[in-house]
Amino acid sequence: MIKKTMFFCCFLAFYSCVEDNLPSYCLRPFDISISKSLDNPDFNKILTIGSVEINGGYKGILLINKGLDRFLAFDRMCPNNDCDLPMDFDGLVLKCPCDESRYSVDLGGTPQTEGIECPAIEYKAEKIGNSIRISNY
Repeated sequence: MIKKTMFFCCFLAFYSCVEDNLPSYCLRPFDISISKSLDNPDFNKILTIGSVEINGGYKGILLINKGLDRFLAFDRMCPNNDCDLPMDFDGLVLKCPCDESRYSVDLGGTPQTEGIECPAIEYKAEKIGNSIRISNY
């Protein structure tokens, strides 16, 4: 009985540590699983440091090569869902064209504009062999 009680207490403690502390109005990641071949000529630009836009997510996905086989992927939908236009990327930050809010790609889409709480939607991007796989975490 003591073992069951200890297990139950440990389960509750673990479960209570897992929280989603985003405001309820923030968009959640789109369910995706995309694989893109690096042999495709359309993706030659992603073989070096830089970015390429691909279909998927809410308003398209920005795939970024940070170098040393480190890839990032962000949805181009403005996190506040207040804009019909996709976000722009200037090499350092994503920028929503409607409200001028900015999001750091190096900090996981963290808002860089005062008063903005919702982060940019980041997807998992990993190189597997000669392709890039983009998916939910």
